[in-house]
Amino acid sequence: MPSKSYDVVIAGGGLAGLYAALSLDKELSCAILVKDELFTCNSSLAQGGIAAVIRPADNTEKHLEDTLRAAKGLANEEHVRLMVENGPSEIKNLADLGVSFDTGPGGDFYTTREGGHTEKRVLHCGGDATGAHMIQTLIRKVQAKTNVDILEDRFLLDVLTNSDKQACGVLLLHDEPEVLFTPHVIVATGGIGQVYQNTTNQPGITGDGIAAAIRAGAKTRHMEFVQFHPTAFFDAAKGKTAFLISEAVRGEGGILRNHQGEAFMEKHHPMKDLAPRDIVSQAIAREMQNAGVPHVFLDITSHSRDFLSKRFPTIFGNCRDHGIDMSEQHVPVAPSQHYIMGGIHTDSFGRSTTEGLYVCGEAACTGVHGANRLASNSLLECLVFSRRCADLINKGTFHRHSDEALPANDDKPGFKGDIMAIRMQIKSLMQTHGGIVKNEKGLQQAIADIKKHTARLERAGLTTRTEAETYNMGLIALEVLIAALKRKESVGAHYRT
Repeated sequence: MPSKSYDVVIAGGGLAGLYAALSLDKELSCAILVKDELFTCNSSLAQGGIAAVIRPADNTEKHLEDTLRAAKGLANEEHVRLMVENGPSEIKNLADLGVSFDTGPGGDFYTTREGGHTEKRVLHCGGDATGAHMIQTLIRKVQAKTNVDILEDRFLLDVLTNSDKQACGVLLLHDEPEVLFTPHVIVATGGIGQVYQNTTNQPGITGDGIAAAIRAGAKTRHMEFVQFHPTAFFDAAKGKTAFLISEAVRGEGGILRNHQGEAFMEKHHPMKDLAPRDIVSQAIAREMQNAGVPHVFLDITSHSRDFLSKRFPTIFGNCRDHGIDMSEQHVPVAPSQHYIMGGIHTDSFGRSTTEGLYVCGEAACTGVHGANRLASNSLLECLVFSRRCADLINKGTFHRHSDEALPANDDKPGFKGDIMAIRMQIKSLMQTHGGIVKNEKGLQQAIADIKKHTARLERAGLTTRTEAETYNMGLIALEVLIAALKRKESVGAHYRT
């Protein structure tokens, strides 16, 4: 089996993974593992922007309070403070790296307000293409680093641990299995979107890094808190959501309306259409259920075609391609799985409960989101905690020689069955029983059904990416469902009937 050694191996080429690589000392050898190709990450899809305090009228205490309020009392206040206080310096660093944030008439960074925020503190690039601009800039910077190897088309099978239960490498699937030995594994593989039928996530987001970390002994936290973005475009022809409609559209005055044309959010929250995402998603779900319809509408016709095409060029173009002119027609929208607040439990330096295994970005649970993520805090979390993770490694903490022991081949028989049918059943069970509204009976049924699927997969030798992904999806689904069953009270994104 081919093998190679690095000082640091980073699984994931999104914002967290790239920023960690850029923050590492140039003397440390580093490999970035990309599941498909660079740029096919969730970070590149981020529309709304990144939240940080840069206006004189704003301050970090307000940002802290807004974040804690959205989190419903379940956030780690110390970690939230670290995040918001480091926000301004991270924005400056991105600008110095070449990220071109949108500016206003006076040349200052243009900021907008999104749901849950009491101030305009969300910066963006290219109107609604913030993530794409940031990732393109960071890719160019990482590619210029001579100590970093970018390895595309590498699927993370497992994190290897030695006899002391310390991370000592990763097992990959390329054309054939490969091993990379390292004393420092950083998992930055993103979320779990494809575990659900409707998601805003990229097709390759199947929770692989979280599942691999669990198998390596790392503990999870807050897995029941799965955020559904309130507004994804509903494609009636396909009967499912198609693409994200940024919260920034409501920040610019967009109003949610039901099929009778009524603006309904004022019945559910004082902040109306700019209420936190969990409130908005649950309100939309109720409207849909009461009317027996698969979507509601988003009305932004108060703005001109010229304004909308410039402020939201990607969204405007996608809507136009689906036959909707945002300036004249209401946009059909429905909630879609978007983000998980939970993940692998880490400290403020990204350290998991498995020594030598770090986790950053959406795959991590730093505790800054609690029961509900405040809009546009996720990109900021990626920057602050991946930098802290890299800074710790730079200081030489936990450098040690791995024992380079590989697991024995267990010679299990290959999987016999319809793997895609199992995949679809897991997604259907999660959409029905692990979605916005949950109940005890449904959770118990979904857990029992998915355990049957994972048991079949565990008895087989999984030799393809699709088989391994499906097994990971089953493990992640169980983590979410079991955590949701244990938390009986409704809070934040977790709603029990």
